[in-house]
Amino acid sequence: MSPRNLTAPTFARTRLGSGPGLLLAHGAGSSLAGTYGPVLEALAARHTVVGIDYPGSGDTPRSTTPLSLDDLADQLIAAADAEGLDRFAVSGYSLGGPVAIRTATRHPQRVTALVLTAAFPHRDNRLALASSVWSKIAASGDRELLAEFQLMMALGTQALESMPAEQLRQTLDHVAAATADGTSEQTDLVGQLDVRDDLTAITAPTLVISTTDDRLVSTALHRHLAETIPHAQLADIATGHLPMLERTDEWLHLTTNFLHKHNT
Repeated sequence: MSPRNLTAPTFARTRLGSGPGLLLAHGAGSSLAGTYGPVLEALAARHTVVGIDYPGSGDTPRSTTPLSLDDLADQLIAAADAEGLDRFAVSGYSLGGPVAIRTATRHPQRVTALVLTAAFPHRDNRLALASSVWSKIAASGDRELLAEFQLMMALGTQALESMPAEQLRQTLDHVAAATADGTSEQTDLVGQLDVRDDLTAITAPTLVISTTDDRLVSTALHRHLAETIPHAQLADIATGHLPMLERTDEWLHLTTNFLHKHNT
C-alpha cells in the first residue's frame, strides 16, 4: 500500500459507482457536475468515481487567497484517501489537466492512467488573453456577459451555429445561472500555471484528447502534451472545448476503452 497523503480533505467531493478508482478534475468556471455531468453515470457504471469541487464551485466555499495548483492536486488526493482509494486513474479536463498532471507526478505509484481532455501544459498568448478577459468579466459580476463570453469561446462551430435563437437564449440563461462563484480565481490560475517541467516525469499511461475546433485551448498545446509525455497517445475529437457535451458518446468511447485497456 502506498503512504497516505497528509492533507485533510476540505473541498466538497462526490463519490459514485463501483469498480476501479477514477478521479475527476474539472475545468475553470465550472464544477464537477458542470464539467462531467453528461458522462458521470456512464463512468460510474464501471468505476468508483471520486471528484472534487474547487473553491467557489459546487459546495466548496470561495477562497479568499489565490488558488494553488499544488493545493488542488493535494485535495484531489485527499478526496481519494477519504473514500478509501489507494490506486486510481485520473481524468483532467481543461484546468483539470494540469491538476491531473501534478497529481500524477506527486503520486506516481498511485496513478494508474491519465486522460487529459482539452488540456494544456502552460498558457500560450491566446489562452493568457482569454483567461484575463474571462477573469475580469467574472469579477465584474455581470453573469449575462460572462455567459456570452463562455459560450462564444467554449462551443464548437457546429454546436453553436446549429442553435435556433430561442435555444441560444435558453442556453445563455442556463450558463449564467450555473457559473461558479469562484470563476475569477480559477481563471486567474489558468493564466499563471506552467507544468511543462512535470511532463517527462509522468510514468502512467496517458491519453491526450485533442478538441480540434477549440477556440480556448489550441491544438498546439494539446499536441505539446502528447509529444512530451512519455508514450502518450493522441486522439482527436472534432468539437469545441466541451467534448463531453458536444460529442458525449465519442468521448466516452475513447476514455473507457483506454481505461479498460490499462485495467483501470
